[in-house]
Amino acid sequence: MNTTKITVNNNGSLKIEGAFEIADSTGKTYGLNGRTVVSLCRCGHSANKPFCDGAHKQGFAHEAIAFDLPPKKA
Repeated sequence: MNTTKITVNNNGSLKIEGAFEIADSTGKTYGLNGRTVVSLCRCGHSANKPFCDGAHKQGFAHEAIAFDLPPKKA
């Protein structure tokens, strides 16, 4: 089984590594041209959304600290 890892970067993007596909709201997939690592924008400033272009350096701030979600509702 291939593993996909998503890293929430401090003050920046979501880095995705492994085997994955990314689809838009209609289900159409983005052409990743063989990439196994991409970064997705979290700040909303990227001119290349949903992908990160480094625009978060304009002032996006979020310290990524992992935590446990509450139990799933039945």
